[in-house]
Amino acid sequence: MATFIVVPQWQGSGSPRRRQLSDGAAAIRARLPAGRVREVEVPADDGEAEAGVQGYRALRQICEAQAALLADTDEVAITIGGDCGVELPAIGHAARRVGGDLAVVWLDAHGDLNTPASSPSGAMHGMVLRAALGEGAAGLVAEPAVRPRPERVVLGGTRAFDPAERAFVDARGVRVVAPGELGPAALVAAVEATGASSVFVHVDLDVLDPVELRGIGCPEPGGVSAAALIASIAAVRARFQLVGAGLTEFTPWSVDSADEDLPTIRGILGAFGG
Repeated sequence: MATFIVVPQWQGSGSPRRRQLSDGAAAIRARLPAGRVREVEVPADDGEAEAGVQGYRALRQICEAQAALLADTDEVAITIGGDCGVELPAIGHAARRVGGDLAVVWLDAHGDLNTPASSPSGAMHGMVLRAALGEGAAGLVAEPAVRPRPERVVLGGTRAFDPAERAFVDARGVRVVAPGELGPAALVAAVEATGASSVFVHVDLDVLDPVELRGIGCPEPGGVSAAALIASIAAVRARFQLVGAGLTEFTPWSVDSADEDLPTIRGILGAFGG
């Protein structure tokens, strides 16, 4: 049985509609089993930029509170964002469960592999995966004991890279499954190639093609279908031990549009086993 950790964080996003991320998290939470939900309180303000990261102090506060809550969680944690900066403590928690035997499946339109020095925006949601791998701002970077290895990262459906991200992918052996190739067999094969037997699966909803879901804050054309995404996650979960997962960046335009998108989101959560 999984525990849902709801983190309605918006301070890590660079989207002009970032405040709606809290609405998205609330819409998802309202449809989760109440007894299986724990929530992290998020500050009302975004704070100042420090260390090259927008909202640095607010993000540190949220990260520390989330990590404490995860440390008190014995079950598999499914993190519900908010922006995908919430995945930093979530990946760390999964890594503690299995040590070095962890692959990270990053299903996202963007690589999220910038550092504060290379980021064009200073938004944490564009740096979080690199921070989980050990490069980032002090206080917003994974400890050495819980850093997955880059060669055990699989990017799926990713199609928008900044130059520094592309250079990191090429230099460090990060596997990429392009949107047109993403499917159960291809994703399972990519994870098998990492040599890991346990996985953390991250979903940023912008991995989907914008015609599939309205509530995407940073849409990119040429994405994957909901059917291919859900089938791929289910196949990975059937083949490997799922030790953590996250669903992030739901940015509804309105209550009505949130309701239209929720069947797809429920399908993704179902593929996680949630």
